[in-house]
Amino acid sequence: MKCMIAVLTGDIIQSKRTAPNQWLPILKQELQRCGDGPETWEIFRGDSFQCMLQPKDALFMAILIKAGIKQISVLDIRIGIGIGDVSYKGERITESNGSAFVNSGTSFDTLKKSTLDVKTPWPDFDKTLKVMLCLATHIMDSWSPSEALVVSWRLKNPKHSQKALAQELRKSQSTISEALKRAGYDEIQLMLDYYRERIGELCQSSSPITGKSIILDDLFCKLTVPFYN
Repeated sequence: MKCMIAVLTGDIIQSKRTAPNQWLPILKQELQRCGDGPETWEIFRGDSFQCMLQPKDALFMAILIKAGIKQISVLDIRIGIGIGDVSYKGERITESNGSAFVNSGTSFDTLKKSTLDVKTPWPDFDKTLKVMLCLATHIMDSWSPSEALVVSWRLKNPKHSQKALAQELRKSQSTISEALKRAGYDEIQLMLDYYRERIGELCQSSSPITGKSIILDDLFCKLTVPFYN
């Protein structure tokens, strides 16, 4: 059987405007959710990165990374998500290849005016999601550092009440509520719910991928990422 995976390719926008020790720990912390070693994630060329994970978690991961980086006011991030298979698995993710990597690179290369894009084997799904992402990034690109912080905490702690989040962040509950509203959190969550449900259906259906594919080991096919608390 072929194992569908997601690959994220991204870089930090205007990374030279701030010291790496301000944003690098944030990026590493989020990428470590994908695994421990260079087989599943890697930072290269100073401010570029690549990671692989289950398709259902890919969009969540991209938004989580964005929420982390946007906590630094002068920075933003570009991410291209690719869904597909793997034809060669190297010791490092940057040495691996397959349609997931090709789609991720193609998606990233199209990021001229937008900061987030997805390319999958299903063109109709891509078309629908692109409209959603255009609207979502219009909001997310404008997040203030405080809004990005609240969104990040909310994404990581979906079961916590706003009161609990307010206590953890030492802010008033009304401040948390207003920040989530300005950040478009509810609308973004609806998009994430749609993505997870639809990509799950598509990945379980007969795969349109053709060509040589390898059978991946448990590290990839059964990867469980601890995104949620």
